[in-house]
Amino acid sequence: MTKIAVVPGSFDPITLGHLDIIKRGARVFEKIHVVVLNNSSKNPLFSADERVELIRSATSEIDNVEVSTFSGLLVDYAKEVNANAIIRGLRAVSDFEYEMQITSMNRVLNEEIETFFIMTNNQYSFLSSSIVKEVAKYGGDISDLVPKVVEVALKEKFAE
Repeated sequence: MTKIAVVPGSFDPITLGHLDIIKRGARVFEKIHVVVLNNSSKNPLFSADERVELIRSATSEIDNVEVSTFSGLLVDYAKEVNANAIIRGLRAVSDFEYEMQITSMNRVLNEEIETFFIMTNNQYSFLSSSIVKEVAKYGGDISDLVPKVVEVALKEKFAE
């Protein structure tokens, strides 16, 4: 059985914390599908297509990663790509309650798909896309927080 995992998120934008989780997952699973999920409760800075392109650029050196977008239930996407696992990153204990709810619902929807949690590298435990956008909006240095392609894209967005 091929070990295929899905790494879901809004990735608005992808950060080095996200990239750390993707790289570590790619060492364990034969194939990783990074999927940009359209979250109706969020108002993204980047379009879904822009986020996909930023992620593709940031993960271009990881051979077993594919990037796409999806609207709908994560378990439906996982089934569509024959994934048997979902990878979620945890930054802090505060993430756990939310992630537990999502994981429990996913198991109700499809008990054959397992969820694996990867603790973020300590250097990224504070990092979120929201924080990165806020710092970038006011011209702060984000070079140690995001891939170079994202840094450039954020500067362009906020220059508009």
